[in-house]
Amino acid sequence: MAFDLKRVLKVMLFASNGPLSVKDIQTAVSRFHESAMALPLLDEQGEGSKEQGSNPEATAAGIEPAEPVIPMPAEDEEFYRDVPTLITAAQIREVMDTISLELRAADSETLLIEGATGWRLVTHPRFARWVRLLRNEPPPVRLSPSSLETMAVIAYRQPVTRAAIEQIRGVSAEAGLTKLLERDLVYIVGRADLPGRPIQYGTTDTFLEFVGIKSLDELPSSDVLSPRQIDAWLQTSANPRAAGDSDMGLEETEEQQMTLQQSALPETSASS
Repeated sequence: MAFDLKRVLKVMLFASNGPLSVKDIQTAVSRFHESAMALPLLDEQGEGSKEQGSNPEATAAGIEPAEPVIPMPAEDEEFYRDVPTLITAAQIREVMDTISLELRAADSETLLIEGATGWRLVTHPRFARWVRLLRNEPPPVRLSPSSLETMAVIAYRQPVTRAAIEQIRGVSAEAGLTKLLERDLVYIVGRADLPGRPIQYGTTDTFLEFVGIKSLDELPSSDVLSPRQIDAWLQTSANPRAAGDSDMGLEETEEQQMTLQQSALPETSASS
């Protein structure tokens, strides 16, 4: 049987207890070759070859191996030779993309998703209820709008302090932060170099999985939460100015206003 990377990756995905990364796959390939080098081959008479795996000196001294070594059948030698010594990240990603497309095209009950730490086989969302029933789990609790707003501010401004979050939102962020910490969506990054050394918050890998992205670079651009826009808003709020005509929607020039007044005069005289 020739080596088939796609079938091997499918087996690894099925057997993995967590996300399967490129490093995990490459480590498994290295272990494969290490174990293959230690296996003796069967010759035509069905006896193990002394050139691979046997130790005549140890046998003469009466030392037996701790565990019996099972020789590798000669017909499997071709399979072992077909396994490359190195599988690149590009090859792995290409095959993973193929598997993902095949599952979606077949409308499979499982999907292949890539997260921040690797690939995982997951159940299709339309079958989530049955999984919860099997595990006797309650339905997931939705985040409140307050928690979502707090999480958005942290995602775009991290590392950020609680005081900065509250200044941006204009309300207390204590309840939202508590909920996000409980659900492992944010964590304490450290302390800011400010008076009082306030705690700074950032997002976790669980947050990336929650929103369905692989890295923070994939967050959609936001003019509202960008550092430039927020800094300008904070500066304006710290130094308020008197409202002008443009702020009140009165942007007409004097010439335009005079024209409007003149056009209204005939109507007034006619009505009188």
